[in-house]
Amino acid sequence: MAAPRVLAVINQKGGAGKTTLAMNLAAGLARQAPTVLVDLDPQASALQWAGAGTQAFAAPVKQLAGRWDAASLRRGFKAYAHIVLDCPPSLDSVASSQALRAADLALVPVLPSPVDLWASLRLPQEVEAARRDNPGLRAWLVLNQIEQRSALSAAMQHALSEFGLPLLRAVVRRRAVYRAAALDGVSVYEMGARGQAAADEIQAIIEELPAS
Repeated sequence: MAAPRVLAVINQKGGAGKTTLAMNLAAGLARQAPTVLVDLDPQASALQWAGAGTQAFAAPVKQLAGRWDAASLRRGFKAYAHIVLDCPPSLDSVASSQALRAADLALVPVLPSPVDLWASLRLPQEVEAARRDNPGLRAWLVLNQIEQRSALSAAMQHALSEFGLPLLRAVVRRRAVYRAAALDGVSVYEMGARGQAAADEIQAIIEELPAS
């Protein structure tokens, strides 16, 4: 059996939508192959989300105790094809550092505001530092909470071009159904016709990522 692929969802700034993206990505990936979400955030938002529903979330949500590394992460979750890491809102935590050193792929959700992007300016340097130990790490920005039919400002486009990480073509738009899914303890895939557009957005992200 191939080693699990590790996908870290990370941003040093809180409120960027890490947990929303991580939970829905895990649910989407679980439709393809066994997937586990590992909640590394001390606030345990992913665990709370998964526990809010009346049935099990689409992918199991676990926590890690103590110190760990890439090898022990993959050994501990070897039964899964995908491991999604929901990282803490700080690059100074051991968990965030380890996540970048363990991940094959990293997604950085950012809000469509230059100020929010500037608040994450350390991330490209942290990605480069992690590549010294994990040379295969690939990372992308994901625009999150884009207003419907709104264009990016010139300032935002300039900030993105200067950031130092590539931008996925797929974006996540501001939709009430993402919040509703969290309150119901499910993903947008389980929200029926109401969640279809959101599920299509998550699926577009999954399909844009490299298969291996």
